[in-house]
Amino acid sequence: MYLLERWVGSRSPARWAVGVWLVVSGALGATAAAAGVTVDFGPSRPSREVREVADWVLRTGDASGRAWVIVDKKQARIFVLDASGRLLGAAPVLLGSARGDDTVPGIGERPLSQIRPEERTTPAGRFIAEAGVNAQGEDIVWVDYDAAVSMHRVRTRVQAERRLQRLASPTPQDNRISYGCINLPRHFYEAVLAPHARAGAVVYVLPEIRTHRDVFGMSEAGPPSRPASARDAGTVRHGLRAVTDGSEFADH
Repeated sequence: MYLLERWVGSRSPARWAVGVWLVVSGALGATAAAAGVTVDFGPSRPSREVREVADWVLRTGDASGRAWVIVDKKQARIFVLDASGRLLGAAPVLLGSARGDDTVPGIGERPLSQIRPEERTTPAGRFIAEAGVNAQGEDIVWVDYDAAVSMHRVRTRVQAERRLQRLASPTPQDNRISYGCINLPRHFYEAVLAPHARAGAVVYVLPEIRTHRDVFGMSEAGPPSRPASARDAGTVRHGLRAVTDGSEFADH
């Protein structure tokens, strides 16, 4: 910039015009270069919201060098990416039966039988995944420990719920069945999600009522300041809830 200022300093109209063009074109080029950083989803067909969040995370480094996960509640799908933004896999998921982006305070300490239908939401937001164990001793991945929301293998004990069939259906309209937890196909959970999420992946659960830009504080200037995670990625957190009866699981 200093050399450019000296070069146009002769007050020559022609030089001023060229100088302005160089400055403007340089700025536009830098913006275009930044905008060109995108995630390659391969054969997957993510929604526009997923693409916008993924590209923003990659451009701004919001995941801070961790693997990251995007859950699209509207389309009932999950995407797992490594720290470089390379897609590791995508799969359908089952979600909370109630529509909403927030959880009721204290819901993680209540038995399932006391959770009303309208409270069975999967919360939207940015979370740090944590390795966990539920009340039955099975490994899970916590999304929001205080709200008792986790990601785990699909629950098939209650056959009338037809959870496997819901995962296999071509539409997301029947994928709302849980109390808020995110149910995944068993193989996908074990082979793709768990190995990366247990190390402290960043989980972005997209909203369905608010906008994703508001929820994640998206800005091209960079991500908002984030508080450091206070927990060791190797720590395993055990479930808060006990099973309320013979047909309910603590992480439903």
